[in-house]
Amino acid sequence: MRALLAALLFVLPPPVQAAERHMVAAAHPLAAEAGLAMLRQGGGAVDAAIAAQMVLTLVEPQSSGIGGGAFLLHWNAASAKVTSWDGRETAPAAARPERFLDEAGKPLPFRQAVVGEGSVGVPGVVAMLAEAHQRHGKLAWATLFQPAVALAEAGVPVSPRLRAALAADEDLRRDEPARSYFYGADGQPVAMLRNPELAATLRLIAAEGPRAFYEGPVARDIALAAGGGMTALDLAGYRAVERPAVCGPYRGHTICGMGPPSSGGVAVLQILGLLERADFAAAAPMSPRAVHLVAEASRLAFADRARYLADSDFVPVPVHGLLAPDYLDVRAALIGAASMGRAEAGEPAFAWPWAPSLGEGRPGTSHLSIVDAWGDAVAMTTTVEGPFGAKRMVRGFPLNNELTDFEFMPVEAGRPAANRVEPGKRPRSSMAPTLVFDSQGRLRLVTGSPGGGNIIGYVVKAVVAAIDWAMDPQAAAALPNFGSRNGPTEIEAGTALEAIVPDLRALGHEIRLRALDSGIQTIAIGPAGLTGGADPRREGVALGD
Repeated sequence: MRALLAALLFVLPPPVQAAERHMVAAAHPLAAEAGLAMLRQGGGAVDAAIAAQMVLTLVEPQSSGIGGGAFLLHWNAASAKVTSWDGRETAPAAARPERFLDEAGKPLPFRQAVVGEGSVGVPGVVAMLAEAHQRHGKLAWATLFQPAVALAEAGVPVSPRLRAALAADEDLRRDEPARSYFYGADGQPVAMLRNPELAATLRLIAAEGPRAFYEGPVARDIALAAGGGMTALDLAGYRAVERPAVCGPYRGHTICGMGPPSSGGVAVLQILGLLERADFAAAAPMSPRAVHLVAEASRLAFADRARYLADSDFVPVPVHGLLAPDYLDVRAALIGAASMGRAEAGEPAFAWPWAPSLGEGRPGTSHLSIVDAWGDAVAMTTTVEGPFGAKRMVRGFPLNNELTDFEFMPVEAGRPAANRVEPGKRPRSSMAPTLVFDSQGRLRLVTGSPGGGNIIGYVVKAVVAAIDWAMDPQAAAALPNFGSRNGPTEIEAGTALEAIVPDLRALGHEIRLRALDSGIQTIAIGPAGLTGGADPRREGVALGD
C-alpha cells in the first residue's frame, strides 16, 4: 500500500485542474489534500493555508515549516480588500551588525554562516497564521492541525525531490536528531518519514494556540537549538505584522504583492512597469525580444533592490518613489536594443544613499495559492531558507537560517547597508505572493513561487504568461525560466530557450545556462470557474471541487 501511495504521489505529472467551487495549489499532494479537506468542511482560504502549511512541515522539511517564516496576502471578496501579513523571522536582541564577519572583519563563507552559531531567526509563521485565523478563519483552530498530526503519526513516503536533497546534504547528518530521523543506519535517506515528535508539537499548538510555541518548553528548546544569543524572551516578544499591500498597474490590471521587508512585491511591480513602457506586449512569446526586455527590466529592478530594499521598520524604504510613474519612465528609457550589461541603482524620490546589499537567499521555500467558496483567496510564500534551514531540528521540525538573508558586510566604503543585521530586524526577502485583478477589480490570478532571488523572475513570468500570452496556469508554470538578477542573463538549461541563446548573445547578453527550479502554484479565476496549475519541476498539484 505504501509503495502504491508513493507511486500515485510522485510519478504522474500534474494535470490542468478545473474547479467550480474552491481550489488549493500546493507544493505537495498531501498538503493540497489537507487544504482541500478544510474547504470541504466549510473552511475558508486561511483555514486551508494553515492545514497545508502544517503538512508541508512534515512532507517538505527542506523548504518550509513551523520553524520558519512566511508572507501571506489575503483577498476578502465581500469587502474587496487585500490584506498582507508579515510573518518574517526576526533577529534576536543579541544580534549585531558584525554577526557574519570573521576576526579579520571579512564576511564568513556562506556555508559556515548557515551551520554556525547565529543563522536562526525567531520563527514567525505560527504567529502570522494565528493572527490571520483570528481575523479570517471559519473553522476551529485545533481542527486545522488534524491532517498533519495524523500523517506525522502514520508516516509518509519520502518524495524523490526530498530524497535527492537528503542525499546531497552533508551538514544535516551532523545534527542529532536530524541524522537519526532522515537517515538509516547505512547513512542513506529513509524511505518513510514518521514523526511522533512533530505530532506532539502540533497537538500542543492546536490545543493551546500560538502561546504554546512562543512560550514555555517549546520556546526554550528552540532558543537552545538556535544558539547565537537567542533567548526565550526573543520568542515571547515575536509579533506578526499586518502591513499594507503594495499594488500597481500593468496593462489594465492591478497587481498586488508584499511590501518590505520583502523586496518581491516592489521588484515585480517595477519590472512589469518597465515592460509596459518598453512595449513588451509587441514581443512574441518567449522570443529573443521578450527575453531581452525581461532581462533588462530585471537588471534595473535588482539594482534598486540591492540598494534600497530592507525592513521598513528600521530604514526608510522609498517604495512610492521606486514605483512612481515618472521614475519608471526615466528607468525604462535606459532599456535599449542591446543589453546594458550591469545596471546601476537609480535615484528615486526620498531615497537614502545606502551601500548595496547583494544577498539573494537560497531556494528552500514553498508557495500556496488558495481560493475558497466565498471568493476569498490566499497567496502565501513560506520558507526556512535552507535547504533544511540551519540544519538543526528541534521538537520534530527544522529551524530556519533566515538571518543569512541579511547583508554580511554592514558597511561598504563608509556607507551602511540598509539590509544590515540589527536586533529585532527582519531580513530582506525575495518572496512575492501575488494577486492580480482585472480592470473591474475582480480577482483573476493567485500566484507565487519559491526560488530565492529568482522568485521575482518566476512570478513575472507567471503574470506576463497570463496577461500578455493568454496562457492557462499549467502551461505558464511549465514555460522555461529566464531573467537576470543584474548579472548574466540566466536561461534554464535543457529547455527550448537554449535555441535563442545565439540571438541573445548577438544583443550583448552574457548567458548563464543553469537549473532554474521554480515551484509556481497558480489559480486563475474566470467566468467558467477556477483553473489551477502546479509547477512540473516539483511534485505539487492543484486540487479542487
